[in-house]
Amino acid sequence: MTDDATTAAAATDTLGYEQARDELIEVVRRLEAGGTTLEESLALWERGEELAKVCRRWLEGARARLDEALAQPGEDQQDDAG
Repeated sequence: MTDDATTAAAATDTLGYEQARDELIEVVRRLEAGGTTLEESLALWERGEELAKVCRRWLEGARARLDEALAQPGEDQQDDAG
């Protein structure tokens, strides 16, 4: 991995979900608008893939936390058993 790619990956990993989602929307908008060179389009596509991975990790983490919370009995249920 080049220094630029390492730096970009590290910067992507620190993005919050909303930041990554908003930037991904902008990348998609630019790709759909066209008018970019092949090289620019490829760079945008690669950035979009990285942003999508960030969003996916955030959503998977949120899903795991939700599943964990739903799997734990609530305090009211514990009181009824005792």
